[in-house]
Amino acid sequence: MLNHLRPAFTLVVVLTVLTGLVYPLTINGIAQAVMPAKANGSLIERDGAVVGSMLIGQNFMADRYFWPRPSATGPGPYNAAASSGSNLGTTSAKLRDRVAADVARLKVTGMTSPMPADAVTTSGSGLDPHISPAFAEAQVPRIALARGLEPAVVASLVKQQIEGPAFVIIGEARVNVLKLNLALDALNM
Repeated sequence: MLNHLRPAFTLVVVLTVLTGLVYPLTINGIAQAVMPAKANGSLIERDGAVVGSMLIGQNFMADRYFWPRPSATGPGPYNAAASSGSNLGTTSAKLRDRVAADVARLKVTGMTSPMPADAVTTSGSGLDPHISPAFAEAQVPRIALARGLEPAVVASLVKQQIEGPAFVIIGEARVNVLKLNLALDALNM
């Protein structure tokens, strides 16, 4: 029996070293050499301090900022340690109630129907850092009022921050909320 276990044990150790150490370290080394910013999490810095990542949404809820789409993570929104979707289906009363509450909350702030879908639906990971241009544009009046800016100035900023589909054909146009809010803060400096 020992003759059968020795090769199996050896294979487990060799594959663990290869796939658990050598391969990840090699790929990380290549990534650090070729694209270090992306390999380190696409971090965004302001005045020498990291303020976030281009890849993970943040919970901006003040009227003076663009709001992200709702987050399904818990506890608390945009919790990267608990990335997941809500798994609530279209027949879920809990989902219907949450969406209705979000629509009512947004209408109170001045947003009108039709409501952009990403204004009231969560992403698959619950951490999506982007919103649609339609949702960003729908928030312009609220932000302009809160900051004392002309709506045209805020709308122009939104247009400048729109990212097109990846490789021109993959996905849809989108706006990174963190980058947009940092550009908005730069206007008021």
